[in-house]
Amino acid sequence: MPEIPLVPAHWRFPAHPASVRRARHVVAKSLPDALRPQLGYYLGLLTSELLTNAIRHGACGEDGDLVELVLWPADGHYWLAVSDTGTGKPELAHPGADSESGRGLILVESLATAWTVRPRPTRGTSVIAGLSFHQGG
Repeated sequence: MPEIPLVPAHWRFPAHPASVRRARHVVAKSLPDALRPQLGYYLGLLTSELLTNAIRHGACGEDGDLVELVLWPADGHYWLAVSDTGTGKPELAHPGADSESGRGLILVESLATAWTVRPRPTRGTSVIAGLSFHQGG
């Protein structure tokens, strides 16, 4: 019989900056106690960067607009997917030294074992990033 996977944790947050702190908290609390010290900090950073990008660049700005966050373990990694209703495709930027923004995906690139951007089947975009259980970032 195959091993039955865990059900992914799934949340929806208002597309508002105050949601970032709450998202970090729920992600950390959903990790098993044994992995929290190893992965909690790094998954928190990924959550902050990806959710902030979704709120700033992907949300439509309408009242009631939501961003989604899904967290699940698979293949020795914890995977985090942040989805919004936007149609743009996030890309790595190369900001100048004086730029005040544009470094979020550089941080994601350096922390994540792997990451990608995928269109959603109906509308929107998901950014998916994974951290190895054994690497811790």
